[in-house]
Amino acid sequence: FFFFFFFFFKQKTAYEIMPSLVGSEMCIRDRYMGIVPAATFIVAGIATQLFYTSSEEAIIHCNAGLLSVSMAVLLGFADCVLNLKWRYKLIMPFFASLPLIVCYSGHTNIKVPHFLRGLLGPWTSIGVLYYVYMILFTIFTTNAINIYAGVNGIEVGQSLITATGVAFYNGLELSRIPLEQTEERFFHIFSLSLILPFIGASLALFKYNKYPSQVFVGDTYTYFAGMVFAVVGILGHFTETLLLLFIPQILNFLLSLPQLFGIIHCPRHRLPKLNQETLKLECVSNHFTLINAFLRISGPTSEAQTVNGLLLFQVVSCIAGLSLKCHLSNLLFGPVTTE
Repeated sequence: FFFFFFFFFKQKTAYEIMPSLVGSEMCIRDRYMGIVPAATFIVAGIATQLFYTSSEEAIIHCNAGLLSVSMAVLLGFADCVLNLKWRYKLIMPFFASLPLIVCYSGHTNIKVPHFLRGLLGPWTSIGVLYYVYMILFTIFTTNAINIYAGVNGIEVGQSLITATGVAFYNGLELSRIPLEQTEERFFHIFSLSLILPFIGASLALFKYNKYPSQVFVGDTYTYFAGMVFAVVGILGHFTETLLLLFIPQILNFLLSLPQLFGIIHCPRHRLPKLNQETLKLECVSNHFTLINAFLRISGPTSEAQTVNGLLLFQVVSCIAGLSLKCHLSNLLFGPVTTE
């Protein structure tokens, strides 16, 4: 996948594909190039079904996940073309999540901490509330990357780091789970079969999207990436662990709440300000995002330094999240198991 995209982008940069789609290299998001990795991921996902010929249920889950991803890509493209308002962008992923939610046939139980097991037992079923949780989880992941964007490479970079954390977690669980527990192992194998093509496609895209960008990904890629994470988290049965890899996105979401819900005016693009004299990014006080919070703390920095600092924070957060998962799970629930 990496070499395919390397060849594609080497042959056709955004300037050659459509000059009108390319803006400044500083703080401008293009709209359409996310379709390319999304399309290749979908083809790769279809190809993985060759390995599931003995399991009808696995094929159903794979098709449902790919359908949700396809609908998210369409939503992202529509957002680029129609400039959807924030209230619609927050709700529309619900419809894209329906194929994934309808086909879900896993448990609706949650594991109970040691100190509550005398009252509730080791597991308790929350029934339909679990489906509500999965819908909200999908809406969050689909929007989380979309609203944490605006500087060259941040969208693809954060997705790559998080996806690498997902792949590492799956590998860790596969090394821990005994071979005879085939169902548990299958969840993580299935997750790996989707996240690895995503990493390959995104890695090649990042080569051309990092600062200074030659291609720009736009909302199409952010919705696509968010839905991929929702699919691997839900069908891999580790949504709680995935949230621990989304610490920067959660912080950005919490900072954004006053504007997302209309308490404070929310502009279409909440970007930092580029100082034309110093060519450094500066914080905009009424743009409540993690990027602006970073600039408020660090002071004006170049775009490359800003992105590198934010991606370093993503790496540290993913390491901390996985460490917290292991230690907190052992403390509250005993040995680590798949949710």
